[in-house]
Amino acid sequence: MSIIAALLSEAKGLIFYDTKVTVMNRVLNATVQRTADHAAPEITLDPLEIVGGEIRSSENTYFCQAARQLSCVPSSQLCVKLASGGDPTYAFNIRFTGEEVHGTSGSFRHFLWQVCKELQSSALSLLLPCPSAAANRNKGKYILTPCPISYAEEQLLHFFGQLLGIAIRADVPLPLDLLGSFWKGLVGEPLDSEQDLQEADVLTYNYVKKFENVSVTDETELEALCAEISSQHHSGESPDSPSRPCCTFTYVTMTGEEVELCQGGRSLIVSWQNKDVYARAVRSLRLRELQNVECMTAVRAGLGSIIPLQLLTMLSPIEIELRTCGLPYINLEFLKAHTMYQVGLMETDQHIEFFWTALEMFTQEELCKFIKFACNQERIPFTCPCKDGGPDTAHVPPYPMKIAPPDGAAGQPDSRYIRVETCMFMVKLPQYTSLDVMLEKLRYAIHYREDPLSG
Repeated sequence: MSIIAALLSEAKGLIFYDTKVTVMNRVLNATVQRTADHAAPEITLDPLEIVGGEIRSSENTYFCQAARQLSCVPSSQLCVKLASGGDPTYAFNIRFTGEEVHGTSGSFRHFLWQVCKELQSSALSLLLPCPSAAANRNKGKYILTPCPISYAEEQLLHFFGQLLGIAIRADVPLPLDLLGSFWKGLVGEPLDSEQDLQEADVLTYNYVKKFENVSVTDETELEALCAEISSQHHSGESPDSPSRPCCTFTYVTMTGEEVELCQGGRSLIVSWQNKDVYARAVRSLRLRELQNVECMTAVRAGLGSIIPLQLLTMLSPIEIELRTCGLPYINLEFLKAHTMYQVGLMETDQHIEFFWTALEMFTQEELCKFIKFACNQERIPFTCPCKDGGPDTAHVPPYPMKIAPPDGAAGQPDSRYIRVETCMFMVKLPQYTSLDVMLEKLRYAIHYREDPLSG
């Protein structure tokens, strides 16, 4: 396996992504450890702990609730075959306290969606918003929080890695927006000292470049740069000229802590003679924070307990991100090609045409909300084994989307609401009489739904 992995690593730039996915899927199915005669572990979650979207403490998050309950479950029991067909096998089942939910797929997908939401919020401290967001760059992107970790935090990072592997086996794209440096660390690719620093922390990158490029004859420029850094991070005055601002061999970490860049750095003034050394030290600090070896080691260990890490050697950082998180937008034509019409409905029915026209008028944000409403995951796979769709071929879950008539026949169509069976990705669509009504009902469904776990 290691020899094959080495060969694939050397040739990974020459192999098409679809070919890599095919190889990866075969390996994943060949490394299944939980057989059909073993029951899936079950996690019981209390929705009241996050009622109203407010999480009182990290211990109440779905992420931490699940981590506690799975801590005694052997990782081998989470290694299942790739999800396929209408009744896929997942690593574990989800049961919500006080809720009667039919089927397991919708609950599982909703759990993964909620966990990603928690990871990218202040409820958990494992991820940190990208510092470049302060300069309107890479807003909404995250990195692993660069700081020493406790044993408990190491276990949570390990579980985070397991969830990445579980999502890959489940073929559920995770709505995680992680910076490229994270995926480089995951596949073991070195960081680019220019590009990755600029992407992660453009302000620090600009400071470093200014120090590197400052003219040796322009003393005013160096003073201005020192004054800028002093005002941004800490105040200081030159001991030789008390009124002149200066900076020392210290810098503020991504988490806001001022650290020395070398021994005795607080008393070492940046000067013409050592400005390049200072710039290299700042760059080195940021790159170490981005590499975040301790945290990444824990994540990789968790991932490696679910999928063979040798598989990562044939994937580029962008490809492992695609395999794990999919694309952050909905391809409506692809969705339409992977839709079935049931109980006598046809694509040419007027209300079906209204339905697709309405979706074409939606923004990408609204389309993602519709997908979340219909199947309890915000992103859906952008490839499918069936290639061209159709009811008689194999689909990757949650495909195909199914459109069916509403339950019962009582009442006027325009007074009825859209319901879904999330486990089946089934939309129960009344025969609305106009496009305006269809738009109104769809927008009501995706914005004001009260029972997303109806199936």
